[in-house]
Amino acid sequence: MQGFEKYKKMYFMPPVDCFDWVKKDAIDKAPIWCSVDLRDGNQALIEPMSLEEKVKFYQMLVDIGFKHIEVGFPAASETEYQFLRTIIERNMIPKDVTVQVLTQAREHIIKRTFEAIDGAPNVIVHVYNSTSVAQREQVFKKSKEEIKKIAVEGAKLVYDLAKNEKGNISFEYSPESFTGTEMDYALEVCNAVLDVWQPTPDRKAIINLPSTVQHSMPHVFASQVEYFDKNLKYRENVLISLHPHNDRGTGISDAELGLLAGADRIEGTLFGNGERTGNVDIVTLGMNMYSHGVDPKLDFHNMKDIRATYEELTNMEVSMRQPYAGDLVFTAFSGSHQDAISKGMTCHTEGKDPYWTVPYLPIDPKDLGRTYDSDVIRINSQSGKGGVSYVLKQAYGISLPDRMKEEFGYLVKDVSDKGHSELSPEQIYDVLKTTYRDIDCAFSIPECHFKQNNGIEASVTIAYKGDTTTIESNGNGRLDAVSKAIKKHFGITYELTEYTEHALSRGSSSKAMAYVGITSHEKLVWGIGMDEDIIKASINALTAAVNRAKLV
Repeated sequence: MQGFEKYKKMYFMPPVDCFDWVKKDAIDKAPIWCSVDLRDGNQALIEPMSLEEKVKFYQMLVDIGFKHIEVGFPAASETEYQFLRTIIERNMIPKDVTVQVLTQAREHIIKRTFEAIDGAPNVIVHVYNSTSVAQREQVFKKSKEEIKKIAVEGAKLVYDLAKNEKGNISFEYSPESFTGTEMDYALEVCNAVLDVWQPTPDRKAIINLPSTVQHSMPHVFASQVEYFDKNLKYRENVLISLHPHNDRGTGISDAELGLLAGADRIEGTLFGNGERTGNVDIVTLGMNMYSHGVDPKLDFHNMKDIRATYEELTNMEVSMRQPYAGDLVFTAFSGSHQDAISKGMTCHTEGKDPYWTVPYLPIDPKDLGRTYDSDVIRINSQSGKGGVSYVLKQAYGISLPDRMKEEFGYLVKDVSDKGHSELSPEQIYDVLKTTYRDIDCAFSIPECHFKQNNGIEASVTIAYKGDTTTIESNGNGRLDAVSKAIKKHFGITYELTEYTEHALSRGSSSKAMAYVGITSHEKLVWGIGMDEDIIKASINALTAAVNRAKLV
């Protein structure tokens, strides 16, 4: 593509190699999560949330389990200010939740921020200024020393103002555009801020490393994080926080590799909302950990409700392919995938493996409030016999015989193909009934009586062309005796090849399902019957099969 020449690799590797994170193969515990939906996410909306909408969104974040919630930039607008005052005055901040407020390292903005937090029990004052080469040279036109001075003076002011507050106040600093900053200089600025704050074990500080704009591949970012982990002052009293954006589409990778590299905390949003391509998606990050057997300390079991509330309040749409939350992320249309899922589910139900190992499903959809019958296997022209059979089993308790599955699978595929549409379980069941059970019959059997005498003696009443005739016959079983009566009455031949039955549900009033396959002229023809009486169901299935074979 033309134009690539005007770009170059723009990243600032650490001055020493930092690749110990490569030796780690897993994240073994959840980080501290900080939602920035109400600030980063909200400012990126076409129409930012109203005060009461922000209150509702905030309560959802508390219910999910976030312990750090950035509630806004209270000095930026009256709505932001009043929102913070509202949750404080309504006593909506639980004892184990800390609200976070953002402020530039500017005196009047910091002072206005402290007015807003008055009365809050637990607060993080998050101060920032940009340190990148581009911002220093193009926007602020200041030297490195001048930029560092802004950070240090902001740190001093929040430290001094916090002495007069009754609440539990801690501090966070972000060298904005961290990934566009020389690593040794970014470290110098952060250490200068920490020298002001003098963090202690009971009053830890947060150094937040934002990839405000992604410039490099994730392994570079991880090495930068590790460099800070190894060289930051007061490290045992500092939480390293990450704030990945998604410009290169690698926000998740940046966060996961950053955690391997020593980070303690992640700032992000539900479903990745945020400026430009968005922030890191905390839902995906948390569920990725969950899928590896790590408790994310966030509760997404009611994912549909969370998604619905998010879409209602933000007017954003969650993609149908969004990991874990999208409509189709657990759905298989492919026949081979459906077959593998169906067999895997059978093994899981039988308890053959204590862990979740079902093919094509990285986690159990039920853990997120999804259902197997409507969310996992859906039927269209690409589906196969396994998927069709699975849907019937899940929705109606119908277990097709193995030799019938392929024929019915192709039949359903054809219906979907000709209609250019997905088929619902109800439509699939309707195809089954109209093809194999509710058919136009040349004859029927309204009545049968049996007695045991050297096998089974049967008295079979056959209705044909307005007349009824009773035929006596013998067989080695009831169905065999009825079959012989049909052959005798009509003078026809066929072989009773297949017979299967099962209950559709438990209990004395349960209906039974019977499947009969007859072979005529080397062709297998199926019929099905359903009745509370298994004998009647079997006779109906046989009658349907003979009528479908058009032997009469």
